[in-house]
Amino acid sequence: MENNLGNLYKNFGISEKDLTRAKKIETDLKETFDKLDEIKLYNQMKVLNAMQKAKLSDIHFGTSSGYGYNDIGRDKVEEVFANVFNTEDALVRPSIVNGTHALSICLNSQLMPGDTMLAITGKPYDTLDEVIGIIDAPLSLSQYGIKYKQVDLINNGDFDFENIKKNIIQDSSIKMIYIQRSKGYSTRKSLEVNQIGEVIKFVKEIKKDLIVMVDNCYGEFLTYGEPTDVGADIMAGSLIKNPGGGISITGGYIVGKKDLVERASQKLTCASIGKECGLTFGTNRANMQGLFLAPTVVNGALKGAIFLAKLFEEDGYKVFPASSDERSDIIQAVSFETKEEIIAFCKAIQLASPVDSFVVPEPWDMPGYDDEVIMAAGCFVQGSSIELSADAPIRKPYTVYFQGGLTYEHSKLGAMMAYNFVKDL
Repeated sequence: MENNLGNLYKNFGISEKDLTRAKKIETDLKETFDKLDEIKLYNQMKVLNAMQKAKLSDIHFGTSSGYGYNDIGRDKVEEVFANVFNTEDALVRPSIVNGTHALSICLNSQLMPGDTMLAITGKPYDTLDEVIGIIDAPLSLSQYGIKYKQVDLINNGDFDFENIKKNIIQDSSIKMIYIQRSKGYSTRKSLEVNQIGEVIKFVKEIKKDLIVMVDNCYGEFLTYGEPTDVGADIMAGSLIKNPGGGISITGGYIVGKKDLVERASQKLTCASIGKECGLTFGTNRANMQGLFLAPTVVNGALKGAIFLAKLFEEDGYKVFPASSDERSDIIQAVSFETKEEIIAFCKAIQLASPVDSFVVPEPWDMPGYDDEVIMAAGCFVQGSSIELSADAPIRKPYTVYFQGGLTYEHSKLGAMMAYNFVKDL
């Protein structure tokens, strides 16, 4: 049969000229992509080794009922996650509804009235404002007498070691150091694992019993290690982001030291139960299959993000990170002059989606955010940001955040369509 690929691309508004330019960009990025493939191979072998070490079997893909006592599948999934992230224990449950929930469980389980949380990467994600009490809310940490301080990053991504040390020395109530790996809705660099390791060593030398917590959302499998490999005490993320590989239908994970994970499990359930109960509702196979595929899926999403960066930066748009920068999350940001441009960008991503491609996204008052947010997410799993998606708060500077793509080819298509929609305004 004749290869009608060009005609298929025309259905998405992609011309021969667009395809020629895409091929040129891919040639320019070949060395970068080859390096990413080496990282993918490393992480694939790491995940495979973790599953074999745990003696994962199909008997672990069954389900239980009632209290879920002696659920061998649930326990095995958590053993595999602990192996992958090189930690003493893990909590992996479908009852953790998203990344924000996983982070909230960690904060609420480790901090007690009178304690202080010191965020050393500036203000966390908007969705944690009410959890912490930055915005007044019932049941926030501040309502329980838990205090919050922050030290902003300097030079667009470097830790402010002087002010971190000053806060720790002067405030004996500081119990937790909080690190957000990804940029979130900001223009700063996402943090590399070696940076995180350096600051963990620094704070532990000042006060060794500080709990260092890392928000690892969007960062899994981007490099040869994870924050728990360089000293993080407890870490959390979402299964509908990187580690779920686009297969997990819900859930979150918490990994770290055994006593800290146990405290987290007691906050998820209650003090007398902890990890001993809780159904997995038949999600074990999907979670393990997703985890197995995750290094490959993350590799494709990362290549797509770099392709998009190159596509827009060549035309003079401000992108961060740049296509040549080291990466520590899958998120690619592009800044525009008007809100109409970010809306057009998101509409293109929705139109490129396999699910709900006929839906037109519009800005709306999304729970947990101060500003209206527009989200393009035509995903097989609702809200899955490892799938091709884009979102942006409707505020200056007008910046859109692009992420995901279960395959590089799909991510690339979304990037080209978004570029054309913006240029056609």
